[in-house]
Amino acid sequence: MFADLPNSRITLAALLLSLMLTNCSTDEPVTTAGQTIPGDAATITLRTVSTQPWLVTGGDVLVEVTVASPDAATPQLTLNGELVTTTMVPLDSRRYQTLIRDLPLGESLIAATVPSADTGAELLLTNYPQSGPIISGPQQSPFYCQSEEFELVTGELLGPALDADCSVATRVDYVYLSSDSGEYLPWPMAADEYPEDLLQIENTDGSTTPFIVRVETGTANRAIYEIAMLHDPASADVTPWQRSENWNGKLVYTHGGGCRSGWHQQGTTTGGVLREGLFRQGYATVSATLNVFGQNCNDLLASETHIMVKERFIEQYGEPIYTIATGASGGSYQSHQTADNYPGVFDGLIVSSSFPDVTSATIFTLADSRLLHFYFNNINPDEFSEAQQQAVAGFGSFGSIANLARGAARLDPIFETGVPLEEQGGEVSIEALETQRYHAFNPDGVRATVYDHTENVYGTLDGTSIAQRPLDNVGVQYGLVALNNGAISTAQFLALNRNIGGFDHDMNHIDRRHRADSQARRRAIESGRILHGGTGLATTPVIDYRRYTDDVEGGDIHMIVHQFSTRQRLLNANGHADNHIMQVGGRWGFTEQEPDLGILFQQMDEWLMNIIADQSTTDQQQKVVSNKPAALVDACWEDNGLVRRKIEVEQTYIGASECNTLYPAYPTPRQVAGAPLANDIVSCQLRPVNTADYAVEFSDEEWLELSGIFSDGVCDWSQNDMSETTHQGGWVSFGPSPINRLY
Repeated sequence: MFADLPNSRITLAALLLSLMLTNCSTDEPVTTAGQTIPGDAATITLRTVSTQPWLVTGGDVLVEVTVASPDAATPQLTLNGELVTTTMVPLDSRRYQTLIRDLPLGESLIAATVPSADTGAELLLTNYPQSGPIISGPQQSPFYCQSEEFELVTGELLGPALDADCSVATRVDYVYLSSDSGEYLPWPMAADEYPEDLLQIENTDGSTTPFIVRVETGTANRAIYEIAMLHDPASADVTPWQRSENWNGKLVYTHGGGCRSGWHQQGTTTGGVLREGLFRQGYATVSATLNVFGQNCNDLLASETHIMVKERFIEQYGEPIYTIATGASGGSYQSHQTADNYPGVFDGLIVSSSFPDVTSATIFTLADSRLLHFYFNNINPDEFSEAQQQAVAGFGSFGSIANLARGAARLDPIFETGVPLEEQGGEVSIEALETQRYHAFNPDGVRATVYDHTENVYGTLDGTSIAQRPLDNVGVQYGLVALNNGAISTAQFLALNRNIGGFDHDMNHIDRRHRADSQARRRAIESGRILHGGTGLATTPVIDYRRYTDDVEGGDIHMIVHQFSTRQRLLNANGHADNHIMQVGGRWGFTEQEPDLGILFQQMDEWLMNIIADQSTTDQQQKVVSNKPAALVDACWEDNGLVRRKIEVEQTYIGASECNTLYPAYPTPRQVAGAPLANDIVSCQLRPVNTADYAVEFSDEEWLELSGIFSDGVCDWSQNDMSETTHQGGWVSFGPSPINRLY
């Protein structure tokens, strides 16, 4: 499945690296701490700290040399045969680090030796431009720079880009939290003393910390990134070996949600780094504009940005003790998929309003909702009551059918004036794109869809620039559970499945069902666009919290069933989901009145530090489970304004607990059609219709009609996807990196 590694210098280091890359497994996940390539294991080892050795960007890399004996001389490094003159900084009696700068593009060989010793270690590096790409394939065009619209933490605008890659000069700004206004204000850099309204954080030991935040702003992968931490500008400047005394050494990567209109743009906001509650706990924060899904609805590009921005962080501030990913909705996609597909980038996840991914749980539900809305309102109006429509859709709110039909605009490339919102597409947020959109009269225009934004993964239809789709409804028995529950009649069931139809690649309604394109179906599964759960997530602590929105009158896509889909995928992949905590209905903040999110971060900290401290030979999955804090359990809250009560009970999709009563889960249309809770099958395998599926009786005439409607068969949900392919493991590339390249 992976391409052969490219020809290069044949060195012991290169051969070892090749072996490790082509044989990586979930038992030994590759991590962004880099690979240790020994020369003589008894003498010296060498690793990259800031990123994978084959994915260096920007010409800089932080490396670490470890010598076996504390009595050994200070090691020396050479780069492509030339002595590296940067200072080797000792971390302890055996470990040394240095930041190598000005790497040439392409491959370089770094070697570490100890004077007077006969052995050493070598490592093959590959350096790419800071503007990317490294693993996501050819960059999207057109692409609009937006640094002139990006507001810095000081309130100023970042300013125009320096080149076509949207690059800006890296800058550092300081702000402080005002005790008067409660707002962040620009730091008066020329001041000889603290402002009178500077908030002081009271520490548990009685000391205080001035609430002054250092914020670095720069660009990587054509995204604008921000890095923030508490730091007093009067103190020594920060380096990887001179850290801010107000940083706890731990990192939180924040994300923004959304998806609709998230294409062809740099973005004007990050996921937000001025997080008071996190600063009070000592964390540094980081985020980037391409980690806001409303600006970039492509999880592969988001993962690439994670890797590159974290590299920038480590090279400036040092390797964090751990990194937590956090975010809601579209932020949960990114957190889940990077953790699983690129193990080691994140060590723990705290997500909310979650989905497993955008490709399956979200898009399947949106497409089915648009189909159902069209059927109920255009094909067969007045034949299904609101209650019957809701029974077929499965949702906890009737309003969700229309709401989610509108959300399917992210699949539709065509914008039309005067078209109902439930049939609209072509959503863009860049004014210049409005005249460039794809249409019958502009067939070469920009297709503003999730699929076309992910063209590098899915490929295109032969002879066109239209992306292939992993979208399928062949064999789906819409309304099956509603039929068996007596909510709809056999006649309604037959009419629905006879006439519901599908969508062509322009999301025009057609009479026939839509079939997934074979390459897209395969790549969605193999590359992790459909979350697998058994690679990096197998050994990642996950806390999934949410407020409950299933019963919102106008409808809401963030249904609790998606949380259970993620858990089921973990169960399917790993045999357990003991590393997955679910909590519902809390007061999600960091204050005394809204304490519950702050508590979750404290509990995640305890969990991760327990794992780090565990030096046993236990399997890593078991380490994660056994080191979970005893107080961190599944729970929900009863909170009616008069009573606030935490109910500690396992959260289940179906059950009789108090939490099931307070926060019932409702299925998606596909699950009403019999699909499994995991909701991870693109194209189901088919089998003949069978009377065992139905709790009602069909007349002979109706059975004949049913057999004709599903002449090719109905979905056999007990089987895997018809592609019969599997997830291909971590650190997959779509180019330009040839390592683990997926074709």
